[in-house]
Formats: sequence, structure tokens, C-alpha cells
Amino acid sequence: METLVLAVGGNALLRPGDKGTAEEQMLRAKETAENIYPLFQKFKVVVTHGNGPQVGAILLQNEHSRFVVPPMPLDICGAMSQGEIGYMLAQSFQNVLEEKNIEKEIVTVMTRVVVDKNDPAFQNPSKPIGPFYSEVEAKKLAKQKGWSIIEDSGRGWRRVVPSPDPLEIVEKNAIKNLLNAGFIVIGVGGGGVPVIKENGKIKGVEGVIDKDLASATLGKDIHADKMFILTSVERVYLNFGKPEQKEIEEMHVEDAKRYLSEGHFKKGSMYPKILASIRFLEHGGKEVLITSPERLLDALNNETGTWILP
Repeated sequence: METLVLAVGGNALLRPGDKGTAEEQMLRAKETAENIYPLFQKFKVVVTHGNGPQVGAILLQNEHSRFVVPPMPLDICGAMSQGEIGYMLAQSFQNVLEEKNIEKEIVTVMTRVVVDKNDPAFQNPSKPIGPFYSEVEAKKLAKQKGWSIIEDSGRGWRRVVPSPDPLEIVEKNAIKNLLNAGFIVIGVGGGGVPVIKENGKIKGVEGVIDKDLASATLGKDIHADKMFILTSVERVYLNFGKPEQKEIEEMHVEDAKRYLSEGHFKKGSMYPKILASIRFLEHGGKEVLITSPERLLDALNNETGTWILP
């Protein structure tokens, strides 16, 4: 049975207009489970996920309660979000599998990812986390709290934090062994907790790793066959949102590299997904699919989606 890295986007737990309550997120997790459960019968699956809104909320909770309990650093907040989201996904996946009479067990692995302590990302924060703000609100918060902020892909303004490049998954062997034992694994949550190796020790650092790039690193480390990236659009487009917008049904690595160099994909949106696809395929992956959760099964029947090949 082939091994699949299934990277689910932020809309797996939150959709535009959602407030982020536990009830809403559990509902979204169930919807995601209902879209993807057939994959659990076809592949050995490790599910990875984002955590931007959730870790942002945890940071806000830290900020508001800092005079009552000590605030935690970003790496520990990231680990907290892994447990939170992993629980919701595991609960929802298990319930859907039982409804479908599929006997599979699910385990969530708190995952650490090795990064370079000298990565220039630590001097150039770029990864959006937390809620969206108006420009006025964002600039006010940046001044008050010393945040770095950016406009995020036309959706509003957000706080940005360092996003170092993932080098290696610490728990790669554990994840591979669990997959081989028949478990569905939820891992590399939010891109994993960034850690550095220093004087023979592992040490957590503040930052957020892009979950698609971390998913590609996991795919390399466990020698996965395929990677599916689920996002808010059913296909990749050139000139997205413009009159000359063009959908892509299939492309090869060299095409993907050219499109990146031509600036077709935004840094906070499709860019890391295409870069992750290139890395995964160049390290031995067979194919990548980018589509939406709702159209996943249609994409597997070649009715939609974008396939990226070596």
C-alpha cells in the first residue's frame, strides 16, 4: 500500500465568517473527515494541518491573561495548538470511520521540526498567524505590541512571525512505524514546532514553519509516494483573480519552477504549495495533487484538481 501525505488547509477547521468556537471547529473537522475518509482505505495516510488561526488565538489568550498566569513562548503555543487540533481531527475522523464501518485507529503525534538557527527568516518575519485585521487596527496593534504585520493575499492584515525552512522531522521514524503498523497518523501540526540542534541538544525556538513545506519534508523523510494538498480552491491558476486567469490541469516540476520564477503565485497563498510540491517530487515523490476538500474525489477521477508530476 502506498504512503500518502495529506496536507489539509486552514479551512479544515475554520471557514470565512466562523468565530472559531469549539463547536464550529468540530463541525468543520467532521466535514473534512467526510470528504477524505475514502483515502484511509486506499493509502497509508499521515494527515498534516495548519494552525495559524488557532495559535494566534492562543497567543491572544496569553496576552490577555499575562497578569494572571505566565505567558508561554511561541514554540510552546505551537505545541499546544498541535494537541488542540489533533484532538479535534482525531475525534472527528474516528466518528466518521465508525459511521462507515471502517476499522482504523488514529494517533496524533506531537511533532518537532529541525531548522537552522542561522536561518535568515529569524531576522525577516513573514508567516501570518492569528486573526485578520483592518489596516488601521493592524497598524495600531503593531505599534502597541511591536508586531510585524503584512497585508495577507487581499484578505486583510495579519501579524507575521519568523518562518524558518524545515530541514528534518524529529519524529519521522515514529510516524513511519505507526503508518506501517496500520495507524492513521495526524502529525506535523501547524508545520511542527521549530527546534534547533545546539551542542548536542534540541532546543525550541520561536517561529512558525509553513505546513506545506514541512509536509514535503516529512514526505522526503518517510519516503512517501504521494502528497495531496487540500486548500480553498479546486485547481491552481495562472494570473489568479485576473481577467486572463487560466486553470492548470497538469504540470511538471520544470513548469512549476518557471511559473514560480514568473511570479504567478503569492507568497502567502499558493507559492509555498508549489514550492513544497517541487521539493517533494525532487526527493522521490511520484505525484502531487492540489485541490479543495469538497472536490477531492472528483479530482481523483480527473474531473478537477491540479496534478504536478516529476
